[in-house]
Amino acid sequence: MLLELLPNVLFVLLLGVAIGLFARNVKKINRNIQLGREINRSDRSNERWGNMARIALGQSKMVKRPLAGILHIVVYIGFILINIELLEIVVDGIFGTHRIFAPYLGSFYNILIGSFEILAALVLIAVIIFWCRRNVIRIQRFWKDEMKGWPKLDADLILYFEVVLMGLFLTMNGADLAIQSNFPDAPHYMQAGAFPVSKFLMPLFEGVDLSSLILIERSAWWMHIIGIFIFLNYLYYSKHLHILLAFPNTYFANLNPKGQFGNNPNVTAEVQLMMDPNADPYAATDDAEEVEKFGTSDVMDLNRIQLLNAYTCTECGRCTSECPANQTGKKLSPRKIMMDTRDRLTEVGDNIDKNKGTFVADGKQLLGDYISHEELWACTSCNACVEACPVNIDPLSIIMDMRQYLVMEESAGPSDLNNMMSNIENNGAPWPFNQQDRANWAQEL
Repeated sequence: MLLELLPNVLFVLLLGVAIGLFARNVKKINRNIQLGREINRSDRSNERWGNMARIALGQSKMVKRPLAGILHIVVYIGFILINIELLEIVVDGIFGTHRIFAPYLGSFYNILIGSFEILAALVLIAVIIFWCRRNVIRIQRFWKDEMKGWPKLDADLILYFEVVLMGLFLTMNGADLAIQSNFPDAPHYMQAGAFPVSKFLMPLFEGVDLSSLILIERSAWWMHIIGIFIFLNYLYYSKHLHILLAFPNTYFANLNPKGQFGNNPNVTAEVQLMMDPNADPYAATDDAEEVEKFGTSDVMDLNRIQLLNAYTCTECGRCTSECPANQTGKKLSPRKIMMDTRDRLTEVGDNIDKNKGTFVADGKQLLGDYISHEELWACTSCNACVEACPVNIDPLSIIMDMRQYLVMEESAGPSDLNNMMSNIENNGAPWPFNQQDRANWAQEL
């Protein structure tokens, strides 16, 4: 009796470990995002829900590039629907049953399994095409400098994961079909399911005895579910966090018109003080708040939505391929901005874990150690990257915040910009002429 329960106990332990590790990783991600500044994005909720349904669920921005978009939708739908069977696998694993939903769903169960198999085959085809686009055709945006090393390996690993998982799913079903067809009285196996794809594997099982078929089916079943558990916890280390985070990211995206930048409240207060003829600029109170840091130099200065953006980045490179600065050979890559932000945020999170919940200064920051001045000033602020992103990530907001820090905290703007601001301060205009000489041009008319 105890020996019979051993697989069930082992399955429950694996399930508990997988869910526990996943919950721990989700908690870390949330903790890291909470390191950012609070920002209120609770307005216009109907529009936000609409964005999430249309962009994250409906994949509306993906299909702007039809081939990649359609292939992605195939993988996306396959991922969601095939995982419905995961629910049955989990129940079977806990209770030691086999295709437990079949008696309750009747002929609809056959339709479901048949649909899952067709989707699995389509996912395999889509994934192979994706791999060829990256590694055979070598589309340029997948071979930029920031995609070397781990990002390149990560992109390929996820494709291999999909191939293995779909292959195991079809192998499991093929062996099950062979048992049902050749050994209809086999204990524990019932006549259930339709197998329009795995039936083509039947010649491989020709002449195989029952015990060997059961071994193949059970091995594929176990490797499939263990693979899913590994994939679940691999997400934390992968760009594929967007599978989960695309939904909150599109909900909390900036709804203001592109090109409309927010006002820094401290700067606004200073300007209002300057414009008030009755204000005393030297007045001070004991409870005056210290002016916060202008702009951004490290991830803790960014707001929480920007940090969520960094974790959501799919590294697809659509932003970089649309960036006019990048197209003209400049160093800026909006994708790299997001990847650098995520890498620095991960480094800060690891620092906190290592030091028992407290961040210990490590002499590094996002500005300089990850993102250079050259990259920031190459940006034309055209919003092409924001428009191109399939999940509404906003690299430009990070660039502009870091520029603000350079100008207002370090006076480290480009010389032309510094000259212009000096002219505005001294002459009330961007040009190097004093106010008395402004009308001189009209004397020659």
